Amino acid sequence: MDRPYAIEMVHITKRFPGIIANDDITLQLKKGEIHALLGENGAGKSTLMSVLFGLYQAEEGIIKKDGVEVSIKDPNDANALGIGMVHQHFKLVECFTVLDNIIMGVEPTKMGFLQKKEARARVMELSERYGLKIDPDALIEDITVGMQQRTEILKMLYRDNEILIFDEPTAVLTPQEIDELMEIMRNLAAEGKSILFISHKLNEIMAVSDRCTVLRKGKYIGTVETKDTSVEQLSAMMVGHDVNFHVQKKPAQPGEVVLNVEHMTVASKMHKKNAVRDVSFKVRKGEIVCIAGIDGNGQTELVYGLTGLEPVAGGKVTMCGTDITKMPIRKRNILGMSHIPEDRHKHGLVLDYSLEDNLVLERYFEPEFTSRAGFLRRDNIRKYAENLIDEYDIRSGQGPITMARSMSGGNQQKAIVAREIDKDPELLVAVQPTRGLDVGAIENVHKELVAQRDAGKAVLLVSLELDEVMDVPDRILVMYEGEIVGELDPKATTQEELGLYMAGAKRDEVKE
Repeated sequence: MDRPYAIEMVHITKRFPGIIANDDITLQLKKGEIHALLGENGAGKSTLMSVLFGLYQAEEGIIKKDGVEVSIKDPNDANALGIGMVHQHFKLVECFTVLDNIIMGVEPTKMGFLQKKEARARVMELSERYGLKIDPDALIEDITVGMQQRTEILKMLYRDNEILIFDEPTAVLTPQEIDELMEIMRNLAAEGKSILFISHKLNEIMAVSDRCTVLRKGKYIGTVETKDTSVEQLSAMMVGHDVNFHVQKKPAQPGEVVLNVEHMTVASKMHKKNAVRDVSFKVRKGEIVCIAGIDGNGQTELVYGLTGLEPVAGGKVTMCGTDITKMPIRKRNILGMSHIPEDRHKHGLVLDYSLEDNLVLERYFEPEFTSRAGFLRRDNIRKYAENLIDEYDIRSGQGPITMARSMSGGNQQKAIVAREIDKDPELLVAVQPTRGLDVGAIENVHKELVAQRDAGKAVLLVSLELDEVMDVPDRILVMYEGEIVGELDPKATTQEELGLYMAGAKRDEVKE
């Protein structure tokens, strides 16, 4: 017997200024199934889920729960109907504890007093039952993004939500955390919860979902049974053409050293030990060097030290023969460093600026964009932005004047990649440059990285994606607990061997 539908979204249309985000979309979620929602960046996936969660109101169409039409005017209505959502960018209060974040808004009280003991017992019971392993007393600002996500999941479970929406849940997780999350999702579905899982990582959809609905440019393309489809078929449905999953590149021709890091040490904010310990390596013209490792092994602090976001506690960093160890960020930029940052909201964009202003953030003072009298040359900025938007397919409702905040995560990322590569840098530091991008956009970013290399630039890639680590660079340096424990040739190694180095089970003395 076919299972009944828990949620039906019928003929939903949602418009924004200059764009139809959802164009007559019908989505049906069966009870107890994991249903994937697949589409490119800006295809309308998050918008559709925001309509279901009451953050947006659709202009046309209806929503049914258990076959009955319902009205969802805000997230409180959604919660009352048992619908919960883990957002792509988490909605947590940084200075509160995990427990306080979970119970916020539904605090148990007696005679007006907060009953935290009961809440804690219930949270710990849920945490045990679903294998979520959280520390209820840790502050959000001190825990990893994987733990923050578990906090968001517990928020939904604590509210007895039956329909769970996961918006790009794996974009910020390590491979191990992704496996754990998949297991958690299977457990939830086995308990009868119905899950909507937004993703554009095809292997995850194949591994965990029962059915998959594909959107493209705001339109419904089709729904398929996952077991009857393939990665190639899904990617073609998603982008409208066949995608090449392997990076095409000729052998590297390394030239002189661009970046020379000698005995670099960076302190940790989390604990007493140093986050980066006595690290030395070189990156040459015409090569892509990848720093690989499980999240939290010092990669972030290494990049902060290189780019000037944090002071270096010891050692020396030289770029193009100039000592930049203590140089301010703008001077590093002018010298030829570009940086695609790990956290696009914190270090990549000014969210309340327009797209065009974000695209000239590091160059607005150049004569092309600022007159001698100190006034911005708005026409030049507009023209420059329009060229980049065109060249990098940055999709936004109102073109150059769109607020960065209102763009989809993947298009925010495209804007940063466009800005950093267009500066024509000597050294490109790319930290998880494809995070949150769909297969078509990933293919383009990888081509750009290889094009930079072939143009004689030095590229330092920092990635947590094993496929990317194996496919894109010419050399791999593995970081474990703040040290470089191995240098591998991607052509001569396997994912298993790489995994052993990343887990600290194997180490070599790294030669300079």
